[in-house]
Amino acid sequence: MCRRKDIEQQLLGQLAQLSELPRPLLGHRDSWQNQAIGEPHCHPWIQLSYAVEGILTVETARARLVAPPSRAVWIPPGVTHGVRAEEDTLIRSIYVSADVLPGRPCEVIRISPLLRELILEFGQFQVEYEVEGPNQRLIQVLVDRLAVAPSCDLRLPWPEDIRLHSICSYLAAHPDCRFPMAHFSADLGVSDKTLSRRFMTDTGMTFRQWRQRSRLLASLPLLEKGMRVTDVAIECGYDSLSAFISSFGELVGCTPRNYMQRLG
Repeated sequence: MCRRKDIEQQLLGQLAQLSELPRPLLGHRDSWQNQAIGEPHCHPWIQLSYAVEGILTVETARARLVAPPSRAVWIPPGVTHGVRAEEDTLIRSIYVSADVLPGRPCEVIRISPLLRELILEFGQFQVEYEVEGPNQRLIQVLVDRLAVAPSCDLRLPWPEDIRLHSICSYLAAHPDCRFPMAHFSADLGVSDKTLSRRFMTDTGMTFRQWRQRSRLLASLPLLEKGMRVTDVAIECGYDSLSAFISSFGELVGCTPRNYMQRLG
């Protein structure tokens, strides 16, 4: 842990010295942006945080965003964030000058097979690559595909209300928690209806929707580690395997078993 912190501090120091990117896009496989930096930081360019293998989790003040291999997190300029990943995660992130692809919010985007190959090929470019000829044509296709990459719902919004934030922190850390909403509303001295309304105001979700999203995002790293689907459902607080499979399909677009097969 100390060694990882030392590396993070070194990388943050390098970030602080870089006022602008040496090229409109930067993504060399051996450069420092291919390391997860958990310490909150920000920079004046866009970051596409992408893992070819493994799962990335990006934390901002207002959301937790989870990206399995077929997804990536788009982080706009100036957004303070930290990135977490297991040590064996293979990261191939890209930094993009703010004027190249402006306007996209902080969100999870879908990485198509074509876009994946473009990112991997771009990762072979030297940091100060030639900007003419074949390199420029590949970069233009990469930029075009990033511009139209669809967003997806692997985002868990954090409330600003400190009382709701405390509840959310507990639920995110304990996805198997089965306390009903009444348990939390009683602690706050409000009705279930009031608590759900506050969740909707602060996060855009009801209490039930927020907890379900939290559980589903918690299931992704467990599936990625090869845990049995039934065990994942129990670990994430589902009353039945069928309920987990149904909810997972609505969010991810496939069954947990098919998701694991794609990882393999």
